[in-house]
Order: sequence, then C-alpha cells, then structure tokens
Amino acid sequence: MTERRTTAPILETERTILRPHKPEDFDAYTAMGADPLVFRFIGGRARTREESWQRLLRHAGMWSFMGFGYWAIEEKGTGRFLGEAGFHELRRAIEPSFEGTPEAGWGLISAAHGKGLATEVVSQLLAWGDQAFDGGRTVCIVEPTNPASLKVAHKCGYREYGRGLYNEHTMIVLERFG
Repeated sequence: MTERRTTAPILETERTILRPHKPEDFDAYTAMGADPLVFRFIGGRARTREESWQRLLRHAGMWSFMGFGYWAIEEKGTGRFLGEAGFHELRRAIEPSFEGTPEAGWGLISAAHGKGLATEVVSQLLAWGDQAFDGGRTVCIVEPTNPASLKVAHKCGYREYGRGLYNEHTMIVLERFG
C-alpha cells in the first residue's frame, strides 16, 4: 500500500460525496440495515440497532487498523445518506480463501437502487484502491441471486474465479487487478 490512512479521505463522484461515517448517520444506517430490499443480499436478515452500531464502529476501526475501509455515500446537494461502499478485511471463512486481500463491497438504500449510483461509486473507490494498493488485486463476493451487484462488479472489471459457501449461502468470488 502506498499510503497509510487512519480515516477515509473525501472522494467525489458526479452525484455523490464519499466521506467517513459519522455518528449522525446512525438512524439512516439502521434503517438501511432493516430494509428487506437491502438486507436480502447483505446477511439475509435485518440488522438490529446494536448490530448497526457495531458495524459503524467497525468501519471507523478498519481505517485505523488497516489503512483502508468503507465510506458513507452522501447525495450531493441534499446531504442525504445513500449507503456505503469501500474495502475491508474480514478474514471470512470461505473457500477459495482471499484472506489478506482487500475486499470491495457496497450497499445502497433501496430508494437509490437502479439509478447507476453503485457503478458510479464503486468506480471511484476502485480508482482510489488502484493507487492505495499499488494496482494490486482486490476481490468481492456476490450472491448468484443478486444480478444488480453482479452487473456492477462486471462493469467495474471484476471476474469470477470461484464459488464458495459463506454463512450457508453460495457466493460468487470475483477478483480484479488494478
């Protein structure tokens, strides 16, 4: 990694600002985690308020601990919380293993689905990652029943290299080189 950060840098896309999560995001973040249109592909069940809080804290800690992490996605102009995207290292129990490789992920509130925002945001975070990870490999996992995220992953240069079972769900494991 060329640059070790302890907090998320501010990134912008045409329609969004990617910024560090903040405590004021908590209510919107909790609502996103409780929305069936969102959680069906992220964990398969609604998150409790406590779990949402723990995830927010994990995001801040990931930056401090690893030098990379997740950004909150804010709508330009309105400041509305739209979701999150970034990289993490969760040491998942999945084969093929990708431990030690930054894992990209993204999730948007259901009102933001179908508008091309995920591709816009993921493209920007990957541009950051290409520099931060010296053009190295990143991975992502997507459920086969999630065609929208598979489309985003493919548009952003990810290619399937395996399938694995994670939390009793089959996942497509994809990789990309910067």
